[in-house]
Amino acid sequence: MQREKSVVTKRGHEKNLKLSIQWNRWLLIPIGVWPNLRRSIVGKYFSWLVNIICFGLIGFMLVSCGLFLIMEVKQAYNQIKMIGPLSFFTMTFMKYYLLILHESDIREGVKRIEWDWKNIEHQEDKNIMTEHATYGRRLVTICTFFMYSAFAFYYLVVPLSMGRIVVEDANLSFIALPFPASSLIADTRRSPSNEIIYTIQVLTGVVMHAITSGACSIAAVFAVHACGQMQVLMNWLGHLVDGRSDMSNTVEGRMATIVTQHDRVLKFMALTERAIQQISFVEFLGCMANMCLLGYYAIVEWNPKDLMLTITYLSLIISLTFNIFIFCYIGELVAEQCRKVGEMTYMIDWYRLSGKKKLGCILIIAMSNSSMKFTAGNMIELSINTFSDVVKTAVAFLNMLRALT
Repeated sequence: MQREKSVVTKRGHEKNLKLSIQWNRWLLIPIGVWPNLRRSIVGKYFSWLVNIICFGLIGFMLVSCGLFLIMEVKQAYNQIKMIGPLSFFTMTFMKYYLLILHESDIREGVKRIEWDWKNIEHQEDKNIMTEHATYGRRLVTICTFFMYSAFAFYYLVVPLSMGRIVVEDANLSFIALPFPASSLIADTRRSPSNEIIYTIQVLTGVVMHAITSGACSIAAVFAVHACGQMQVLMNWLGHLVDGRSDMSNTVEGRMATIVTQHDRVLKFMALTERAIQQISFVEFLGCMANMCLLGYYAIVEWNPKDLMLTITYLSLIISLTFNIFIFCYIGELVAEQCRKVGEMTYMIDWYRLSGKKKLGCILIIAMSNSSMKFTAGNMIELSINTFSDVVKTAVAFLNMLRALT
């Protein structure tokens, strides 16, 4: 009877899985990157169509702003001001390509999360996984909020608050565009070209911010789930000596289960590293450059009478800073959890184990000490120290840019 109270049924795993990956699904399905879409013929063609549209929108913005920079911009500051949007478009284009490229890794990661929820047995373990799933969901929610707050200010509030710009000599009125467009493509002062280009830019903004939020959501959810599984492992280690109602009756059986779980978590971490290391490298370089440029724009265009523009730049800086912080934070979180597994193994009552059974703990400690870490491009370790280095580097480039201009 006691065992029945402590064991959780598996029927609710779909609800629990939804808690873990619902935000990933919401962000990735509209941009055609959610891997489960391609299970059916209709879903496969839908994904291809959405991929073509998204690449087309970002490519259009790259070409339009690139032509404007090359053909029409003469002043040095305006040239510098165009570098920021072009770098953001390029960064988003690369992240979208990498999300599609690593679709199989994302699919495998979702399958492993689903497997973990299906095979959860004890209420203590379920509580740990639920707590971490809620935490991962909260991280994704905050990231998406910051990204789309910046989008709302830059694409909607600032242009619409300016009203229609009137050119009396040419008898024209038009909406200010978030990004300038080359006159070789269309005269954006005239209707309906102005309204069409503005709509395209807003749609592209929605897509680009969804790509950025989606990449961040994959990294956050996968990493936090790995931390949850590490916590479950530590919970099992606490019951290695005396056992638990749902565990094996022998120490050898419990040790085998713990080692198997540890191996699964390490493989899941390797999968997560493979899925996000290139994306995190693009994010690392792109966010550092854009934080520097946005800070420069905010300083040069500072006007106490026009706080809306300053707030917009600040919201963009905050969203990019929080993005790179998420990647660095989850790297620190995973590394810390790996170290805790080794510490937990040492802190249990291993001295109560008879004979050579104690030697099994040495293997777990050794694996914990040599565990992998998340990196950006397999070159830069993701940690809080790395985040501080990114901020320092962005500020240093900002000071250099101010001195040169």
